[in-house]
Amino acid sequence: MPDDDPLDDLDVPEDPLADLDRATEQLTVRSEERRYGKTMVIIEGFEGDTDRESLASELKSALGTGGTVKQGHIELQGDHEERVRELLEENGYSIRG
Repeated sequence: MPDDDPLDDLDVPEDPLADLDRATEQLTVRSEERRYGKTMVIIEGFEGDTDRESLASELKSALGTGGTVKQGHIELQGDHEERVRELLEENGYSIRG
């Protein structure tokens, strides 16, 4: 009996519903000025099991900046609001506003 599964060649993600979660979340991206005139980009509106730590790490690497995950939202250092919106949309997230 052959072990050839005809579905082995298909590129099916481990969790096919993860993309659905991403598409249904409505994220808010805004800039906020902090002490000493420093700008932070705040990403809010995460629901469900989104791995915020992993997403924050990806965004920080792509932008070459620092940041953190706090109380259910992501904070990124610098004035990167436009680029953050683009990166999130490329990854299948829906941005509100």
